[in-house]
Amino acid sequence: MDESLVNDLRIVLNDNRVRVGAVDQSLFSRDASVFDGGDAGPICFPLTTAEVADCVKVARRHGRSFVARGSGTGLAGGAVPIDQPVVIVTTKMNQIIEVDEENRVAWVEPGVINLDLTRALAPHGLHFAPDPSSQQTCSVGGNVANNSGGPHCLAYGVTGAHILAVEVVLSDGEIAMLGGLEPDPAGYDLRGVFVGSEGLLGITTRIAVRLTPNPPAVATLLLDFPDLRSAATTVSAIIAAGIVPAALEMMDANAVKMVEDYVGAGYPRDAAAVLLAEVDGLIDGCAREQELITQIGHDHGANVRVAADEAERALLWKGRKTAFGAVASFAPRYYLHDTVVPRTKLVEVLERVIDIAAGHDLTIINVFHAGDGNLHPILAFDPTDDPTVWDRVHSAGRAIVETSLAAGGVLSGEHGIGIEKRDYMALLFSADDLIAQDRIRAAFDPDRVANPGKVLPSGSSCGEVQHLRHMPEGAWL
Repeated sequence: MDESLVNDLRIVLNDNRVRVGAVDQSLFSRDASVFDGGDAGPICFPLTTAEVADCVKVARRHGRSFVARGSGTGLAGGAVPIDQPVVIVTTKMNQIIEVDEENRVAWVEPGVINLDLTRALAPHGLHFAPDPSSQQTCSVGGNVANNSGGPHCLAYGVTGAHILAVEVVLSDGEIAMLGGLEPDPAGYDLRGVFVGSEGLLGITTRIAVRLTPNPPAVATLLLDFPDLRSAATTVSAIIAAGIVPAALEMMDANAVKMVEDYVGAGYPRDAAAVLLAEVDGLIDGCAREQELITQIGHDHGANVRVAADEAERALLWKGRKTAFGAVASFAPRYYLHDTVVPRTKLVEVLERVIDIAAGHDLTIINVFHAGDGNLHPILAFDPTDDPTVWDRVHSAGRAIVETSLAAGGVLSGEHGIGIEKRDYMALLFSADDLIAQDRIRAAFDPDRVANPGKVLPSGSSCGEVQHLRHMPEGAWL
């Protein structure tokens, strides 16, 4: 460890907010992804925007890169440090600064936990609409970095639709405000560029979030099916009927059994698949959409149950939100993928994903945002029983990505690219596309010191991009 770097960081932060011990470095060298190869430098815990800027300036003086980190719930390796950068952790910046109920705006720090924000807004009859499955632990800053979604993004949109402005520390330590509270801020939409940039353009230090009124009526329906195909075709039928539910989530038989064993959410154990559908809005409209979804479900062979009260509704959602945690009761490790396919291709892609898992002798668990085609196939496994299983897991993962792209899909819906899908970018984007993305990054970070090694493959600059398509399979490992 560079003692001079550590000492300079301790000058701008007090001693106990700069950590270099082996335990801390091990903990902050990984996130919730399967990527274990991180290598953290000094770990800093700033409290203010000025302290974040000071940490960046110190890192630059010492010729070091830096990585922003929130709660560490990312699943694509986006916060995994490479080559001992300064790790700037924003979890202590966790204040809700201001709530403007009249204009439905709140200013928050990046370390505010997503669910804590919504709970704090409850007395105002408002909430923050993006609700990832990691809602209880993920931070709003992380949501901004990955443009996160969640079950209710079908009707309400992903994080970018709910961010008005972001204060950021750029790669030279300067502070900038992107976006604004005006209905149509002047100039380029740099806020839109920044949201979803995965830490490559700077570090978020304050966020103006758009607040959503709580709906007057909500209905939550559980539809269970005798086969997966019927559930998938029901999704398309609901949308084709002109209904855009607040949420439309699917779980297969393996997921249902694991969730019931884990939390007892009240899902029927004999179902081949379930849909969790939620509609909200004005009372009469909500009742009409509930009636239509019930009829469509019956037409496709489903049993339909409507949550009788808030307690039952909360239990149904608890099952969905804890599904990924339930996998741990079945296997010690899992690889959770994140691709998006057209709704019309759900059936064929799901069937292909099941075949891929079977062909690699892996257990597949499907839990996903069916309404917008955002798949989350889970490959569950135990590496202690078979050390070679990793090869099968990553081979199956690549096949799932290729299948999704062949169906007209994209690499990620909400988890981001990070390290995980970095070397797949050339499968989706042309050389010109990648060069354009790299030029945008260079406009913010010309020396490419903010979260290096993520998203854009090595060689994304003009002179090297032609080599991208020849990178070896699994190079990110």
